[in-house]
Amino acid sequence: MLSAMQCAPPSCRLLLLVVVLALAACGGQAPFARLAGVIVNGELRELSGMAASRQHDGVLWVHNDGGHAPVVYAISPRGRVLARLHVDGVTKTDWEDMAAFEQDGRHYLLIADTGDNGGLRRTLQLHVIEEPAAIADARVHPLRTLTFRWPDGPRDCEAVAVDAAAGRILLVSKKQRPPELFSLPLDAPPGEVHVARLLGHLQGVPGPAPSAPDPRLAKVAGQVTAADISPDGRELAVMTYRDVLFYPRAAGEEWATAVARPPRSHRLPTLLPQAEALAWSAGGSGLFATGEFSPAPLFWLRPAEPDDDTVADDPGSDGHENGGENPRG
Repeated sequence: MLSAMQCAPPSCRLLLLVVVLALAACGGQAPFARLAGVIVNGELRELSGMAASRQHDGVLWVHNDGGHAPVVYAISPRGRVLARLHVDGVTKTDWEDMAAFEQDGRHYLLIADTGDNGGLRRTLQLHVIEEPAAIADARVHPLRTLTFRWPDGPRDCEAVAVDAAAGRILLVSKKQRPPELFSLPLDAPPGEVHVARLLGHLQGVPGPAPSAPDPRLAKVAGQVTAADISPDGRELAVMTYRDVLFYPRAAGEEWATAVARPPRSHRLPTLLPQAEALAWSAGGSGLFATGEFSPAPLFWLRPAEPDDDTVADDPGSDGHENGGENPRG
């Protein structure tokens, strides 16, 4: 899905991106999305997963798609690379998403090796690593790896979230219509092949976009590329190539019930090509979003209610980088 900007040389892309974003801001961009930063590091060319650290203020963890080394990067909300975690002892097939969670007072990252564009993989892997005590280059090993399969044949999956309070991993299929919601136990024992359990289907996910100028984008615009649960556990955010959808749930309600209702929906900025990475901020006041593109804009999203006329938090406007949640610079 190449836009005109993607076809330009990298140096021209960055200049064009900055100019267009500046013009958009002057034109009164809707408050849902604000530019937080730009990721220009050449190592991060195909970002497909992101999670906000629950241990280090203002740190985002990101990783590349398949075809790259098994490395998790710490970046600032401005897009600057802070550290690299080399994950040893794993075979990286197609990393597509990640999630941060807390359990028993410790902080973890879950890496989802769940991509399967060709529908050929019999089993898939979810790796759990512990967040390091310091933000510095390091080598780490997974604490555990959960191997699983789908109940009725292969499918592509790029959206994974962790409901730590319920001890559950949620997975959303990419290409099925409507998208399917699956579950796996967070503490499933290693050494076995577990079977993901179908919970239900996501309602209200827009389909193809016939009017899109790029016919390739038109076909896949409604495919799910990322997901994350808010830190308070009350809302599931799901991203497609074109939209971000919010599924709130009541206290004690199952996710299957929540996603069966029509969601709140927001259109992504047109300057976010191939949107594939989404993460709630650690404080839960908004989300970060970026995608498979270099240089990649890093957007701050504030999911205002339909009758909320307040201006969105603007990372950096008050000296902070993620809407006043004390981020790392």
